[in-house]
Amino acid sequence: MDSKDRESSEIDLQSPEKPQCGTAISLPILPPHLRNRTVEERQALEKRLVRRLDIRLMPMLVLIYILNYLDRNAIAAAKLAGLTEDLQLSSVQFQTSVSVLFVGYILMQVPSNLFLNKVGKPALYLPTCMVAWGVLCGASGAAQNFGGLVACRFLLGFVEAAYFPGCMVTLSAWYTRKELALRTAILYCGSLLSGAFSGLIAAGITDNMDGVRGLRAWRWLFIIEGAITVVVAFSAYFVLVNFPHNTTGISDTERELAMWRLQKDISAQGEESEENLSLVGGFKQCIADWKVWFLVTLVFGATSSGTINSFFPTAVEGLGKDRIQTLLLTVPPYILACIVAMLVSLSADRSGERYFHFTIPLWTSIAGFIISASTTQFGPRYFAFMIMLPGVYTAFIIGITWVANTLPRPSAKKAAALAFANAIGNCSSIYSPYLYPSSGAPRFVLAMSVNAATSLLAISTATIFKVLLQRLNRGMEREEVEEYDQEGRRVAGFRYLL
Repeated sequence: MDSKDRESSEIDLQSPEKPQCGTAISLPILPPHLRNRTVEERQALEKRLVRRLDIRLMPMLVLIYILNYLDRNAIAAAKLAGLTEDLQLSSVQFQTSVSVLFVGYILMQVPSNLFLNKVGKPALYLPTCMVAWGVLCGASGAAQNFGGLVACRFLLGFVEAAYFPGCMVTLSAWYTRKELALRTAILYCGSLLSGAFSGLIAAGITDNMDGVRGLRAWRWLFIIEGAITVVVAFSAYFVLVNFPHNTTGISDTERELAMWRLQKDISAQGEESEENLSLVGGFKQCIADWKVWFLVTLVFGATSSGTINSFFPTAVEGLGKDRIQTLLLTVPPYILACIVAMLVSLSADRSGERYFHFTIPLWTSIAGFIISASTTQFGPRYFAFMIMLPGVYTAFIIGITWVANTLPRPSAKKAAALAFANAIGNCSSIYSPYLYPSSGAPRFVLAMSVNAATSLLAISTATIFKVLLQRLNRGMEREEVEEYDQEGRRVAGFRYLL
C-alpha cells in the first residue's frame, strides 16, 4: 500500500481527514454523445435511462430474490409439515441444519463478489448460480437423514451467497448514491415478499399435497420451489444486464450517459486508479479502511436482529393457533415490512439522510423484541411481530446502502466491502438458530434479548460513525476550491451521506 492509500485508511481525530483528491474538485468530461446537448436534454435522457433500468432490471431482481429466500427458508415451513419427525431430527440437529447454510453463505461472499467485479458479467454469473441453488433446493426434498439434509443446506448457502452482494454491485454500477436506497429497498422487498408468500405457499402445499405420489408435503415444498427457481433462472439470462461499459441492448448515448453520471456522482471522492486492481488488492483496500469496520459493525447489528426471520413461523406458532393459521399469520408482518421499507427508503433517497432512517427503525424493533419476550397474550405478541420485522429489515436496507454510498470507488474495493459487510452480518445466522430451542417457546426470552442487544449495538455504532463522518465533511468543506460546471453553476465536491 502506498502512502496515499495509508492516509485514506487512517483516522486522525485531531484534524479531519482531507479529501483524497486534494483541494480541487475533479469534474468528469462530457462524453462525445452528450457534448452538444443542453442541460434539459441531458436530464431528460437521464430520466429515460433510469426508467428503462427500473423496468428491465428491478422486476427480475426482485423475483429472483423472492425465490432466493423461499429456497433458503423453506426449511422453517418444512418443520411444521413434518420434516423433523420423518428424518428423526432432534432439536439441535434441526438448528444445525438451519445454521450450516450460513457457513457456506459466509465463506463464498467476498470471493464471489470480487470474481463478479473482475469478470463484469452479472447477467451470466447470477442466473448460473441461480440454476445451481434451484437444483440443490429440490435435492433437499430427497434427503433421507440428517447428513443428507446438512450437505444440501451447506451447498445451498455456498451458491446462494453470490446473489445479494452481486446485486448490490450491479445496482451501484448503474444508480447514483441518491437513487440507490430506494432500489435496494425494492430489491430487498423480494425477501420480505418471500416471507409472505412462503406462508401462503407452504399452507397450500402442506394442506393439499401430503401423500401425493407417496411423498410427504415437506418434500414437495422443496421440490416445487426448486423447480420454479430453475425455470426463472433460464429466463433471467435474457433480461439481466451487465455493467454499463459491456452490457447489451442500450445505445452508445445511453452507455456514455450511464458511465458519466456515475463518475459525476463520485468525482470528488478520489482519483484512485482502477486499472489492474487485483481481487486481492480490492480486498486489502477494503479491510484497510477504518470506515469499513464501522459499516460492517452496524450492518452486523441489524442483520443479527433480523435472524428471527429463519424461525419466524416457530415464533408465531407460540400464539397457540393450528398449523395453517400459524402459516397465514406470518403473512401480514412481512407485507407491512415491505411497505415500511419502501417508504423509509424513498424518504432516505429524497433527503440524502442515513442516520435517522437507520436508527429509528431499530428502536422500533427493540420495542417489539421486549414486548414479545414479556407476554404470552395474543394481541400484544402479534403487535410485537408486526413492528419488529419492519424495523430490522428497514434498518438493514439503509445500512447496506450506506456501505455503497460511503465507498463508491474503486469498484473492486466497493465489491469487497459490500460482500464483507453482508458476510460478517450473516455470521449471526450461524449461532442464532441455537437461540430458539423448543424449550424456549413460546416467548424465546434469550433470542429476543440478544436481538434487542444487537440492535442497540448497531444504533451505538451508527451514532459514532455519523460524528466521524461529520468531521470528515467539515474538513472537505474547508479545503475545497470552488469549481463550476459547463453551465456556470457551482459544483459541490463529494460529501459523505450522514
